Amino acid sequence: MTQRPQSPAPAAGGVARWAPPPALVGFVVLLGLVFAGSYAVGAAAGPVAPGMRSSDPGTTGSERGPLGPHGHGGTGGAR
Repeated sequence: MTQRPQSPAPAAGGVARWAPPPALVGFVVLLGLVFAGSYAVGAAAGPVAPGMRSSDPGTTGSERGPLGPHGHGGTGGAR
């Protein structure tokens, strides 16, 4: 008869150590590099619309500029 190969002995303490697959580690590293690169490019490019301001509910339409509150011109709510 042939003998079956024995399973390796568990690590010290009786618990086998789990390690993630190398492909998963590579994917996570690549994902981090892509995120860091896109953040650096965005920081270097600056704001998308430099003249844009946040909408403040305490201001009136005339305080927001000649084009009205939404940049379309006109008198706000009147048609």
